[in-house]
Amino acid sequence: MYDYCIIGGGIVGLAVAMALQERMPGTSIVILEKEPELARHQTGHNSGVIHAGIYYAPGSLKAKLCREGADATKRFCTENRIPFETCGKLLVATDHAEMQRMEALEDRARQNDIDYARLSTAQLRTDEPNIAGLGALLVHSTGIVDYAIVCRAMARAIETGSGEIRRGTAVTAIHEHEKGVRIESASGPVEARRLIACAGLQSDRIALMAGVKISHRIVPFRGEYYALPASKAKVTQRLIYPIPDPDLPFLGIHLTRTIDGGMTVGPNAVLGFSREGYAKGSFAIADVASMTTFPGFWKMARRNWRSAISEFANSASRARYLAECRKYCPSLTIDDLQTPQAGIRAQAVMDDGSLVHDFLFKQTERMLHVCNAPSPAATSAIPIGRMIVDRLLEGEATKAPAAPEHARA
Repeated sequence: MYDYCIIGGGIVGLAVAMALQERMPGTSIVILEKEPELARHQTGHNSGVIHAGIYYAPGSLKAKLCREGADATKRFCTENRIPFETCGKLLVATDHAEMQRMEALEDRARQNDIDYARLSTAQLRTDEPNIAGLGALLVHSTGIVDYAIVCRAMARAIETGSGEIRRGTAVTAIHEHEKGVRIESASGPVEARRLIACAGLQSDRIALMAGVKISHRIVPFRGEYYALPASKAKVTQRLIYPIPDPDLPFLGIHLTRTIDGGMTVGPNAVLGFSREGYAKGSFAIADVASMTTFPGFWKMARRNWRSAISEFANSASRARYLAECRKYCPSLTIDDLQTPQAGIRAQAVMDDGSLVHDFLFKQTERMLHVCNAPSPAATSAIPIGRMIVDRLLEGEATKAPAAPEHARA
């Protein structure tokens, strides 16, 4: 019997395993990942940004974890000789309404103790000649990295210690009993004293498989983006983001440098019809059925139909997509939008139609299910792993009751 079984080989599951080894050296751990390789979904399809935490409410857990996570990620990369770059990020205001929102964001940056500078129109033109705007906030500590490489280094550390990683091992059933948890998998049963599920896009299904009562479902949102040609790879030296609209759940289309020397533009955010289908037009009957039979989905759709139509229109028309980009980078042309790609975000939606933007856990006596780990989970993964282990050990110390409970940290 293992001490701990972790379901999910993304960056959060790996960070939990590292935190367990850090807190309890020698503890036996097995990680079950259904894919043949680690980080195949959200971790391997994100923007690769090491965020500074400017967006989050001062004093909030997300702000704290993001700051700690950025430092921890850079330190881990340095220790493991993983290339990263602290290139900085510009949040650009292109009209007077965005200038007003930028002032509120500046106040948030001060309260979150984030190193930033405010740039005037002239300063922005000098700093980034290809970027247009009325002003901008320069966040110095934002960086870029390849999180799949980070995950491979985490896996090596785990397997060098007391951990075992079983790739290509899909979980088919979960049974909690008085001595532990029995996990049925494609490669045979696994017994563990405790189970931690970090299943991302499949987290609600894993919770239901374990008999946990949940009042949410995962709704996939596709983030579609384009690679820019090599001639535009140096169109900016920093990351360029719009000023976020607080009425919208996503950050908007932005220019992102990649650690391999490339440049991408995007993403938009459109409803996905397949949780793990990255090609445009992907459709999975089980995923669509899960959404459309969940009342919370329709309540969410009624509240957000205007933004949904706009995002679908941008997805259908490269010209519309380009218009969003040209607001702050007018030199881009339609031919610059090359090699379309996509990532998929696991958005937890409650049965009242509200989007979950915070951590969502379900815990029983011997299981902890991470039902929602909000963006930027990759940046914050190392402290998130430690927080989950703290929560797990606190539950063990107080002998948590078997009845499932959920908590938002």
